[in-house]
Amino acid sequence: MKSGRIGIDLGGTKIETVLLDATGAVRFRQRVATPKGDYAGTVAAIAALVGRIDVEFGGSSPVGIGTPGAWVPERRQMKNCNSTWLNGRPLLDDLNAALDDRVRIANDANCFALAEAEGVDAEVVFGVILGTGVGGGIVVGGQLLGGANAIAGEWGHTPLPYFGVDAAADGREASLEDRPCYCGRTNCVETFLSGPGLARTHEAFTGERLDGPVPTDSPALDLYTTMLARSLAQIVNVLDPDVIVLGGGVSNLDVLYRDVPRKLPKYAFAHEGRTRIVRARLGDAAGVFGAARLGG
Repeated sequence: MKSGRIGIDLGGTKIETVLLDATGAVRFRQRVATPKGDYAGTVAAIAALVGRIDVEFGGSSPVGIGTPGAWVPERRQMKNCNSTWLNGRPLLDDLNAALDDRVRIANDANCFALAEAEGVDAEVVFGVILGTGVGGGIVVGGQLLGGANAIAGEWGHTPLPYFGVDAAADGREASLEDRPCYCGRTNCVETFLSGPGLARTHEAFTGERLDGPVPTDSPALDLYTTMLARSLAQIVNVLDPDVIVLGGGVSNLDVLYRDVPRKLPKYAFAHEGRTRIVRARLGDAAGVFGAARLGG
């Protein structure tokens, strides 16, 4: 398909692909398991998905890939991936070698933000992923903001503000110990606001280890929404977005949209309540659709 665009969302547990035609309609969509810990297997799986589209639809459409990290052009390698087997690897070069130099890549949170920004009437959009990890992407005037170091929006690896104060104020006998992050730092936003981070706080409050999502009546949720409000207040102070779009598994909790807008003004400077906090309209499909937009 000469005018098609292929999107790939490379996640820690699944790789999803989509083919969009010239009108933006979906012509093909498939998910496969990510070969966890296997770099060569990951490259091969992506190449196989694209190869299937090439065979079934003809041509060689451009390919956009959302990755769980950042590409460093100077070093020709990936960095800051929570799928750690990708770090230090020449992912873009290897994929272009396999797919005839038609690949563009961006951070998965950037792809999410790019797709979601199309559905809101706003000049400045901050897209937030609250899932296995925590990420962010910035879209200004419909264009991604990458930054000099390709890390614009990566608020997941900023220090969580005052978590000890919030835990004490919550009045519960929860021991929130320091949490090391895979990035080498301690108490990053991701270690508390990701899905696993929320589950760990739930366990600290209740002694219950979870195998699935945190229940909607978890006593950890009040503290979680306070932490999220504090962290997003920093984004509001620096970026002052029109809209903050929440995505990822944790974003499905209704309490976020009730409590965070109420709590955030307490922590932001001169906040007039104009920044909207909304649920992602595309759900977990935003990343793959945003990736397809990288290709054309």
